[in-house]
Amino acid sequence: MCADFNTKYPSVEDLRRKAQQRIPKFAFEYLDGGCNEDVNLLKNTSEIRAVELMPNYLKKHTGSSMRTELFGHTYDAPFGIAPVGLQGLMWPNSPEVLAKAALKHNVPFVLSTVSTSSIERISEITEGKAWFQLYHPAEDTVRNDILKRAEAAECPVLVILSDVPTFGYRPRDIRNGLAMPPKMSIQNILQILRKPNWALQTLKYGQPNFETLKPYMPKNLDLKQLGQFMDQTFSGRLNEEKIKPIRDMWKGKIVLKGVANEADAEKAIQLGLDGIIVSNHGGRQLDAGESTIKPLTRIAKKYGDQITVMMDSGIRSGPDIARTLASGAQFTFMGRSFMYGVAALGKQGGNHTIEMLKTQLQQVMEQVCCENVTDFPAFLVTK
Repeated sequence: MCADFNTKYPSVEDLRRKAQQRIPKFAFEYLDGGCNEDVNLLKNTSEIRAVELMPNYLKKHTGSSMRTELFGHTYDAPFGIAPVGLQGLMWPNSPEVLAKAALKHNVPFVLSTVSTSSIERISEITEGKAWFQLYHPAEDTVRNDILKRAEAAECPVLVILSDVPTFGYRPRDIRNGLAMPPKMSIQNILQILRKPNWALQTLKYGQPNFETLKPYMPKNLDLKQLGQFMDQTFSGRLNEEKIKPIRDMWKGKIVLKGVANEADAEKAIQLGLDGIIVSNHGGRQLDAGESTIKPLTRIAKKYGDQITVMMDSGIRSGPDIARTLASGAQFTFMGRSFMYGVAALGKQGGNHTIEMLKTQLQQVMEQVCCENVTDFPAFLVTK
């Protein structure tokens, strides 16, 4: 283990428990929860873990490498940090912490439009290597300006989000006042007072704001006005007519995130996109939908030779990454796992979580005799 690894927290579940102790209840529940009854949240991980790998113990083994080529760049591991909204609410300055860790470990960091650091700041930290996820604005002028800023920041990959046509129904967030428009209740204030470290860090870095959106927001919005601004500014439902001008404008790689069926995967290919991320938004949008691993397996089998197929949602460990790659994904992303890490360990959380996942994945590769991550499908137990 390297110096970045804290042996007190050798699993994502350990980080999750520590995060719950360190941050206010409303912030933890925003991070941890799914939608409705959390059915799909739980299925995501449990159905990934139903995937089995076949070890090959007597085969000659010359070593295992996690290095993975993706869109012309060779990353040191086949996983990246997924876009997460309101990151600074869960732990102050967390987008910058994670972006620095991603640069250090040579893995992709994806910034959300509605995170709490700006495109420009994250680009500076990552030396122009960060990806950017676009929530589709209702107005073309806002869309065009954000894309110009992302291009100027040298973002190599644009991720367009398709699985939030409407805000998910999240009972915890409604109870805690984190729906739109948000509100800060007496109960939430008491929770903050019980977490002085979180409160002090928030004072140090300032109240979290939608930094990328600041140029388009009226000044001094109260919470109700903020909710109205978000409702008016974004039109989450994508279609071909909204994607075509983005493809024309954006000269780099484009990835469609939120693909959950073969029809949408085929449409992404027809539109000339470079990749898709099979995702159900971490189980936060449609409780009655499939888990991610099921459509991933079908889509990768049918379209994996025509477009880069990736996956997020439900991945919580190195073995989970291995199972997902064996099922056909060419790359993986995790959101909650990294946020648990930062909420648990602060500035060291990003480095620790990356190092932990790399160590876990390396052990699986050596155990089954997998030399390269592209070889994982050969170790899949078919049923």
